[in-house]
Amino acid sequence: MVGKSDRNRPLYMISVAAELAGVHPQTLRTYEQKGLVTPQRTSGGTRMYSQADIERLELINELTAEGINLAGVMRILDLQTQLDQRTQEVDKLRRRYRKLAGRVAELDPATPVNALVRMQDLPPIVHFLRGPQSIRYYSK
Repeated sequence: MVGKSDRNRPLYMISVAAELAGVHPQTLRTYEQKGLVTPQRTSGGTRMYSQADIERLELINELTAEGINLAGVMRILDLQTQLDQRTQEVDKLRRRYRKLAGRVAELDPATPVNALVRMQDLPPIVHFLRGPQSIRYYSK
């Protein structure tokens, strides 16, 4: 299995990347100018493309072949990035939910809420609205 860092390792010069992606090197320069792809640079300024860059270029080719202009491609890629970020957040929340659900199952009903959540993890507004006098603290 290829790790995320391996996919992002710069491997290909512009001519090889263009051939792998099936486009002209000038097209890659245009995509870079428009922010569709951001190759890494060597100390001498040579563009170096990773496997992730090649995959992104292939997706751009598919979208443009379907008749989507570059502005549309940029918007699609931006939305895909946002979707990926939200998916990661949901996964993180699901893991936390499972952890907390397991802890809830272990507690008896009289246990105060802060036995489940540390007070410092609550948003500041909760502390302001509730005040210290209304919080029942749990101690083992």
